[in-house]
Amino acid sequence: MIALLRGRLEEKHPNQAIVLCGGVGYDVVISVTTFSSLPGVGEDVSLRVHTHVREDALVLYGFAAPEEKALFEKLITVTGVGPKLAITILSGVPAAELAGILRVGEVGQLTRIPGIGKKTAERLILELRDKIDFGVAPSVAAGAGTKPGRPLTELERDCVSALVNLGGKADAAEVAVRKAAAEGGSGDFEELFRRALSLMR
Repeated sequence: MIALLRGRLEEKHPNQAIVLCGGVGYDVVISVTTFSSLPGVGEDVSLRVHTHVREDALVLYGFAAPEEKALFEKLITVTGVGPKLAITILSGVPAAELAGILRVGEVGQLTRIPGIGKKTAERLILELRDKIDFGVAPSVAAGAGTKPGRPLTELERDCVSALVNLGGKADAAEVAVRKAAAEGGSGDFEELFRRALSLMR
């Protein structure tokens, strides 16, 4: 099994990275958190890897931090939570914050994430609450107004793409990104993405 990839970053997208190692390009599924911490294309990168083997495919899931990989592997032990949904969860909430949410049992925070209903949120809390040992307290995002009509920036388009890849509808994703952008902030991809995700309906 592949446990670590270290090589040159050939491509990066909000949910995907291609890492060139020894002349072979590895296609790796990543979370938004990991995407935000990647270096520039052409630079050296190191990713912890979870290798998921199915009957019809072998999929690599990559993580910049060992804590995120550890939480991913705990998430996929929960009934009804596969690797794709686990990546969606970790894209919706940073690993440390998610650990805090699970510990205090914030069902509402979890159901903001696409694909997580109340029953799944309750199951995650029940099964993982006592199995995690890192994290911070959860935070709550607030909504805001929007300025319709102006062209999206490249950063905003990337956020819309990431939301759609996680199961959101394109129109709703664009509205959420516009609202999140109207709130201001640092202009950081991860910050904008998380604010937009919290506004998705």
